Formats: sequence, C-alpha cells, structure tokens
Amino acid sequence: MDAERVSADELDALRAAFGVDCGNGNGSGADGNGDAGGGSSALGWAGVRRFEAEHGVLLPEPYRTFVAEVADGSALGPPEYGLAPLGADAGQNGGRKRELARPFPLTEGWVWEDDPRPAAQIEPLLDRVFGDGSVVLGTDGCGMYWHLVVSGPHRGQVWLITGEGAVPFGAEFGHTGGAAGFAGWVRHWAADRPWFDED
Repeated sequence: MDAERVSADELDALRAAFGVDCGNGNGSGADGNGDAGGGSSALGWAGVRRFEAEHGVLLPEPYRTFVAEVADGSALGPPEYGLAPLGADAGQNGGRKRELARPFPLTEGWVWEDDPRPAAQIEPLLDRVFGDGSVVLGTDGCGMYWHLVVSGPHRGQVWLITGEGAVPFGAEFGHTGGAAGFAGWVRHWAADRPWFDED
C-alpha cells in the first residue's frame, strides 16, 4: 500500500470495480489531469484540492485520485449502504465537525466496551476516534462505519469503527485476507468476499 502514489493498475482496478471507463486510454480524464472525462460523479481535481485546503490535509492515494477522476461516492458500495461522498459523515459523528488534520488516534484495534477504565477516561478518546483524522467511507448498518484515515501513522488505512470498538482492515492486521488500504478494501468488496473472512 502506497498512500503517496497511485499506480495505473490500481486505478484501472478501481474503475473496473465501479464500472467506470474513462474512454481515452490515458487513465486520467479527457484533458490528462482528471478534470473531465472520468466517472460522471467524480469530484474533479479542483473539488479535491478545495476540500484538502479547507481541512488542512492531503488525501491518501489512491482514494484521492479515485474521488477526483472516478467517483465521489457510489450507491453500489462498498460498504452495504453505498460509498459516501467525500466529506459526508453518514450520520456517524453526531453533527460534530470532523477535525481531519488532527491525527487519527489509534494504531491498533481497540474494543472499548471491554476496556476496564472508567467511562470518564474513555469518552474523550472516543470523541477523537470518531472525529479526528479520518473520512467516513460509509456504513454496513447497525452502527458499523468504515473510515479512511487521512492523518496520523495509519494514513491510508481503512478502519471499521463501531459502537463497541475499532479495527483496521487488511491481512497484516488479521481477520481478513484482503489487502490493506482503500484499493485493497474495494478489491475485497468487488470479489464479493465477507469483510472478515479469516480467523
């Protein structure tokens, strides 16, 4: 997983997963920089740069190029209830402003409902888990939200955050054979595999 660069193969796989064909063979929009010719719901580079400037972040690749050139959200998924447009919180953050430039606070899975610390110690940490350093990709329902980390040590990783805990997605973290990062998460979904397909 490379959060700084997107490969042509990765971008082609993302386009294929969402049924988007750029049609010009250069894989980057009609004018070569993604401003036209990509997916009909693509945000465009100007929109991506505006979002990044507003929030003080550089979105990780390949998600950044995906949103600019392929699609800004999709009713198809992933996850179950569709891929949320950039900046949507899918009702998950209770209307609080997301602080994307603040680092996502976790570097390993955490089940807070099993954490023995008092709630007064846990609650401030939960506010940061739900609101800092990640964009919401969408929901599988029942309080299960997928996030893409945009700031901090896990930048570029996809995390499942629920009311009970949080866990990173990817074979290196366990519970799945899928590759880490946005492209790996989408490939796993496109292959119609369950999210957690390994013990």
